[in-house]
Amino acid sequence: MASENNGKHQVVVVGSGFGGLFSTKSLKRSDVEVTMVAKTTHHLFQPLLYQVATGILSQGEIAPPTREVLAGQKNAQVLLGTVTDVDLEARTVRHHVLGRETVTHYDTLIVAAGASQSYFGNDHFAEFAPGMKSIDDALELRGRIFGAFEMAENAAARGEPTDHLMTFVVVGAGPTGVEMAGQIAEMAHKTLRKDFRSIDTRKARIILLDAAPQVLPPFGAKLGAKAKRELEKIGVEVQLGAMVVAMDERGLEVKDKDGTTRRIDSVAKVWAAGVQANPLSKTLSEQSGAPLDRAGRISVNPDLTLPGYPEVFVLGDMISLDNLPGVAQVAIQGAKYAAKEIDNRLKNKAPQPPFKYFDKGSMAIISKFRAVASVGKLKLNGSLAWLMWLAVHLIYLTGFKNRISALLSWAITFIGNDRSERTVTEQQIFARLALEKIEGTTRLVSAPGEFDAAMEAKRAELEEKAAEETRLTDQGKRGVHVDA
Repeated sequence: MASENNGKHQVVVVGSGFGGLFSTKSLKRSDVEVTMVAKTTHHLFQPLLYQVATGILSQGEIAPPTREVLAGQKNAQVLLGTVTDVDLEARTVRHHVLGRETVTHYDTLIVAAGASQSYFGNDHFAEFAPGMKSIDDALELRGRIFGAFEMAENAAARGEPTDHLMTFVVVGAGPTGVEMAGQIAEMAHKTLRKDFRSIDTRKARIILLDAAPQVLPPFGAKLGAKAKRELEKIGVEVQLGAMVVAMDERGLEVKDKDGTTRRIDSVAKVWAAGVQANPLSKTLSEQSGAPLDRAGRISVNPDLTLPGYPEVFVLGDMISLDNLPGVAQVAIQGAKYAAKEIDNRLKNKAPQPPFKYFDKGSMAIISKFRAVASVGKLKLNGSLAWLMWLAVHLIYLTGFKNRISALLSWAITFIGNDRSERTVTEQQIFARLALEKIEGTTRLVSAPGEFDAAMEAKRAELEEKAAEETRLTDQGKRGVHVDA
């Protein structure tokens, strides 16, 4: 068990996303000790994942190391691991990494574990259409997208059909899907148009599917219609009222609103439709009795605490409260609110009023110089919305060097139509599937006892080899012919 007490109030933060990082940083001047437990070693700026997938940015530019970000915060430590259980009565958090377990005590708990991709009960679709929730997802998609063009070039050189390789399908017409489809179209029509000899990348089909009747529903009907027109201008086929009912390696089946079913042959597919809360929501619900909604989000009090457990705050995509959207600003503002409430309690100050979300607006980029933005009553599209998008995302990127690096990468892409991050490997494409087949990384790692025994055997082997090498040198037998 991790150290329980050094005389200071112990705050455990689960997750290194916007909620986890901002709550930890907001407690910098509080008289507490903060332990962040996260399943990755980085803080991911998720809104820009699609730019990693399409070769604009490197993963390092949107995912700085959490330890580096918090290096100057003396009252914070970071532990790597996936939280598998929370005991609300014992006030402990249990996490695992490569089969090793750690239990950490808390006085106050902040749960900001985020959400994962939802396939609406068809989890097997994930094998054929990765989501957009992690660096692994983005790198796998980069490999699949660029790899599809490479395989098409080979197929065309052999005189074989390439339609299934030159058709890219994005499922989900929310901000992520719109941005992803737009960037694939721009890449095919501009970035790659001179790079191949047997195929014309400008003939690639980019299809954006959604069961909903419009693009970008949260932006309203007017902006949604403008976004659809802009997508179609750059060559994206927008197919609405189309629900994916089946999927395999070489394509998918779609059921239209009139009940007819059709097939689209496509190797490279992206899933950007729907999210579900982290399984920890269910763990908290079972112990506290707080209900879950259809997306697995847990109901919390107006002060973001778990009903019956005022020492537990739940943030971001995990909560069901006042119809809050699953966006970064909800997590950031909730994190600052929770940190201030903790500080107030320690100083015996009155509690804050109920949490109130300030909507700073929504933005989605479609392609170069094309974007839509909804900020209060202000509805924008075109170049001005695109410039606003650039400025806002640059501000919220973590770290000065990441901002400068991203700005340079954007200049390369948006001015020169090039992309600096086009390196892909087979490992990026197939590593996830390989790990799933061997039931995760723990199968690749020895248990502590097995490791110790193996090391002792290895030590004996190395000692014997070293002794033989010394003997050969001392006896002058190097390079001397030995009769068989």
